[in-house]
Amino acid sequence: MKTIKIAGVPEHFNLPWHLAIENGDFENENIDLQWTDVPEGTGKMCQMLRDGETDIAVILTEGIVKDITAGNPSKIVQVYVESPLIWGIHVAANSSFITLADLENAKIAISRLGSGSQLMAYVNASNQNWDTTNLQFEIVNTIDGAVEALTNGTADYFMWERFMTKPLVDQGIFRRVADCPTPWPCFVIAVRDEILLEQPEIVAKVLEIINQTTQEFKDIPSIDKTLAQAYHQKIEDIQEWLRLTRWSQKGLEHQMLNKVQNQLFELGIIDKKGTFEDIVKTV
Repeated sequence: MKTIKIAGVPEHFNLPWHLAIENGDFENENIDLQWTDVPEGTGKMCQMLRDGETDIAVILTEGIVKDITAGNPSKIVQVYVESPLIWGIHVAANSSFITLADLENAKIAISRLGSGSQLMAYVNASNQNWDTTNLQFEIVNTIDGAVEALTNGTADYFMWERFMTKPLVDQGIFRRVADCPTPWPCFVIAVRDEILLEQPEIVAKVLEIINQTTQEFKDIPSIDKTLAQAYHQKIEDIQEWLRLTRWSQKGLEHQMLNKVQNQLFELGIIDKKGTFEDIVKTV
């Protein structure tokens, strides 16, 4: 039995992994795939890859591209979710901020430096023609930390995946001001270089199993009910999310990597671009 450690956010995108683990699909191939939920998100998972705390991460594209160019010894082996991530831009329900324009000089809650919630704040600011050098951040670690920060006023707005944040909107804790979709596929699968070097056949088998699972995922009977129950969502919200979400079984293409790097470079998030070979590996 080969032990492989994998990390991802505790969100509905990753249910296919949990189903495949529960069904024994990895075990049947002599792989002990050990999953760790990382509510802190991409910044934390980048650190886990660097520290060898995880072998694989299901991670936001922009975050891992940024970290690999900064020296993270990992590679992107595949796109996991091809559709954009829809980031909701949220304020406290009783906030005086009403429109997106009101947030130009407001303080942003982020999970941690280098996280998707920070990188997408830059993308959103650029989309609105705001001065991105003026952005101010408050590190809150998790969505619970964001609730606290927005409620007590230590931060003004918070960007997080729209559907996972929807229960907080429904409960009258947050109010959603706008949406900001990623201009690229949202999740990729990244693997530490050491694992790619020593166990490429295991990585290939893991991808083969998850790709089979994601291909059939939407056809699972009552999958909308399963998701709604597991992630405390309304069934109609999950159905809309399923309509908008497309999993992938393919590698990251040159053109898309260039698009991600060019935008990160223009925003000053990275100061140099890596080659395709530096960032992407086919197994």
